[in-house]
Amino acid sequence: MKLLNVEVVLNRQKDIQQAESEHDILEERDDNTTSYVILSHRWGLEVTYEEMIGLMTLEDRKRNEVWNRYGYQKIIKSCEQAKKDGYKWLWIDTCCIDKRSSAELSEAINAMYRWYQNAQVCYAYLNDVDESVFPTEQDKKWVKSNYRPEWFMRGWTLQELIAPKQVEFFNKDWVPIGNKQRLAPALTDITQIPRDVLTQGLVGKRLSVAQIMSWAARRVTTREEDRAYSLMGLFGVNMPMVYGEGKNAFRRLQLKIIKGTGDHSIFAW
Repeated sequence: MKLLNVEVVLNRQKDIQQAESEHDILEERDDNTTSYVILSHRWGLEVTYEEMIGLMTLEDRKRNEVWNRYGYQKIIKSCEQAKKDGYKWLWIDTCCIDKRSSAELSEAINAMYRWYQNAQVCYAYLNDVDESVFPTEQDKKWVKSNYRPEWFMRGWTLQELIAPKQVEFFNKDWVPIGNKQRLAPALTDITQIPRDVLTQGLVGKRLSVAQIMSWAARRVTTREEDRAYSLMGLFGVNMPMVYGEGKNAFRRLQLKIIKGTGDHSIFAW
């Protein structure tokens, strides 16, 4: 996996070191042997891989636009938190995958559950939470996301909640508002995921396919195919990405799961 070098990113921001190559900012590392942190978030106006590695070569106007972008500030805040916590490496899906390469994108999506699982800490950034405490109650200000922070309604964040050993939640100002272990009762109430799954993961749990699918029932994805792709890690299956296939992605997922488990309860979905 390609990881951001936290120190280089922050130094570049201060103009101490103007890194101009992919190697300076991003480095290929083994997720099994590297201590790194990982970000879970709701996408907005983000910074791409090519913008991140080529930032210092852009003309001033374009570089300043990227620097001031919501997604770039999120990268900087994530790096600052990682440095504060003593970590050198950080992974963010928006800028650590070269999505121009279909092969790299497919490899990343198939490995993503493992990457979240192997991270030392996952930072869950709740960009629509103003309060300095975790929101345990429903609120009409989140009416578009079933009265909960939008993070809890997105398809990809399901595996990003379950897979990591540690999840630290932050509000929109990057104030820490709790962790997965301490908040497990509230998280179970919000997501319907059993507390032992939240605190210990899926390993060793005897859960039906239908039960796991139920956790994703109300979640949404921007791309129709991602409804299936975002669930692959939860079921331990791999399959190639074919964006444009529409609903066929979910049918392929069903067949993969049945072949691996023999559990036909998936057809309830």
